[in-house]
Amino acid sequence: MKYYTGIGSRETPDDILQEMTHIASVLACHEFVLRSGGAYGADTAFETGCDIQDGCKTIFLPWKNFNKNNSSLHLISDEAMELAGDVYGDGWKYRKTPVKLLMARNVYQVVGMNLDTPSEFVLCWTPDGCESEKTRKPTTGGTGQAIALASRNLVPVFNFANKNRIEEFRTFMEKQYGLH
Repeated sequence: MKYYTGIGSRETPDDILQEMTHIASVLACHEFVLRSGGAYGADTAFETGCDIQDGCKTIFLPWKNFNKNNSSLHLISDEAMELAGDVYGDGWKYRKTPVKLLMARNVYQVVGMNLDTPSEFVLCWTPDGCESEKTRKPTTGGTGQAIALASRNLVPVFNFANKNRIEEFRTFMEKQYGLH
């Protein structure tokens, strides 16, 4: 299986959301499995594109019926919580349970249900264009948790807030997978 992570801000611009839907549709045709989190905005755009082609997806939720999503993947393991805390950093112990569950859900989006199968790449949009743990800031938002974990696992991140990243992603797909 070829997994990818499709995530991002709820404030993703409409033109980028449309592009995300299109890309997810194309990836579904090429049997890539979407990993996402059921949030409004970017997550929903990726899921919509995957659904257009009846593609495979794993939608990890922080709790049952999050945003009215009916995915059954809503139970967070102690191991995922521990990994999320490690990635989050010093402030973890001060976070409320719902925030911890959201951050732990992000862990699954990058490394899968068993925490041992990193995605091939991460596609996202954040207001600050973050693409690594090193460039993560408070303005990156919750997507920064997944980006940081991707960095730790050497998973390429394509943040569509950055100029030319959609075109660079297409070049990457052609070189890595022979897709046009």
